[in-house]
Amino acid sequence: MSKLLLLGDEAIAQAALDAGISGVYAYPGTPSTEVMEYVQKSKQAAEGGVHRQWSANEKTAMEAAIGMSYAGKRAIVCMKHVGLNVAADPFMNSAVTGANGGLVYLIADDPSMHSSQDEQDSRFYAKFANIPVFEPSNQQEAYDMTYEAFAFSEKHRIPVMLRVTTRLAHSRAGVSRKEALPQNEIKLVENRKQFILLPAIARGLYRELLAKQPKLEKEAETSAYNKYIPGEDKSLGIITTGIAYNYLMENYVGRKCPYTVLKISQYPVPTELVKRMVSECDAILVAEEGAPLIEESLKGMLDNGPKVKGRLDGALPRDGELNPNLMAVALGLKDTYGTDVPKIVAPRPPALCHGCPHIDSYALINEVMANYSPGRVFADIGCYTLGALPPYNAIYTTLDMGASITMAKGASDSGLRPVIAVIGDSTFTHSGMTSLLDCVIENTPITVFILDNMTTGMTGGQKSHAFGKIAQICKGLGIPEEHIREIVPLKKNHEENLAIVKEELEYEGVSVIIPIRECVQTLKKRLTKK
Repeated sequence: MSKLLLLGDEAIAQAALDAGISGVYAYPGTPSTEVMEYVQKSKQAAEGGVHRQWSANEKTAMEAAIGMSYAGKRAIVCMKHVGLNVAADPFMNSAVTGANGGLVYLIADDPSMHSSQDEQDSRFYAKFANIPVFEPSNQQEAYDMTYEAFAFSEKHRIPVMLRVTTRLAHSRAGVSRKEALPQNEIKLVENRKQFILLPAIARGLYRELLAKQPKLEKEAETSAYNKYIPGEDKSLGIITTGIAYNYLMENYVGRKCPYTVLKISQYPVPTELVKRMVSECDAILVAEEGAPLIEESLKGMLDNGPKVKGRLDGALPRDGELNPNLMAVALGLKDTYGTDVPKIVAPRPPALCHGCPHIDSYALINEVMANYSPGRVFADIGCYTLGALPPYNAIYTTLDMGASITMAKGASDSGLRPVIAVIGDSTFTHSGMTSLLDCVIENTPITVFILDNMTTGMTGGQKSHAFGKIAQICKGLGIPEEHIREIVPLKKNHEENLAIVKEELEYEGVSVIIPIRECVQTLKKRLTKK
């Protein structure tokens, strides 16, 4: 393939295109901006119909990319390090849901704060979330890692962080391209509960995430990007990460360092290679761009102290809450935890209240979607999340507040038709408005249900900021008036409402349906006070 002179950001963009992405989602922020700009100008992207519009913020960008991954296609989302704070909610939760189509998070850190508020090191986020990281040392590695990261993501069904810093993002070098791959076909997840983070489901998914860690560690141990280079002088061993490897080698003629060097560019940290260096060298120098993540892990709070037991070695469980019995077991005391549960306290699954307006809304959605394959209804955080459970089984995703609209957008961008987003009135004003704005800018063909029960129901009936304002907000965001449809979700109105829903599903643009009926719990309270 051809060789191009590219910025680090441009190498990443070209690699993503060559890897067969269907969408790039981003909010501008130095030093990450050039990735999106390169794709927007790319003839290859235009011919491939790659989605390449800016998002309203980093959170909506990430949620849309997750939605595209949900639909089976490859996506990259790009932001600077502080943007990851805005996107932290979907970032952390997407580690639990995992990925379907290859999903890469390009995070550009800015040491020395050339154009930023802080020197945040994004590797801590990745370590916190338990997702793997690729950290290139040069532009060619930036290309190669990006190209391979999508397949890596699909292999382990997990999002992947690609971490670069300003110098690499904004310096140029020759880059050899690989074969351009075709885009994935739409293929929804087989496990219809994978993207629904109700607690009972999330607990199992989190255990699956933890179970992936040994496999990811093994990948790092054998990665071609992690290199152990023996040196003649064993008085010092040097651990370097990412572009710091270049900073080290530039001090030696012919890039020949006399000391043993461990170059780390794929995480989790390759523990066995670190142990080898510690056993062979008298002292260790850690040179890493950003915060001392690896250095702190090597030194530890009890450096050269006694064996440390806890959640890392299995003395205590890695997931869930602690309790006195777990502590007793860790201390070698008798396990006295009871296993018999009296029938009187048998578990009862949560359910929508009798008379809840959401029941009639889901009846509409289920009937109209019965003509299509499952997996097309994206939901949000609120009482209506219970629509994932029997007898409704109506929704297929719940990621974080506001994600329903943007995930539906990403799935629609991938070509999935039709798609529905379900969001509550309070959640809509919390973080759904920016998501809807992204849809308006591109006139994305999705149907958004904003369930207006006139309160913040799930948290106890607090006043909703959206009370009496939803239609006006949608109009202000740019939704055509004729596609803002207010309905009353009652059985007597079912056929009339069904016709409206069918009509809007056929519309090739963004439309909003607002079922309006008061929450039965707040209604009871209001009537009781009279």
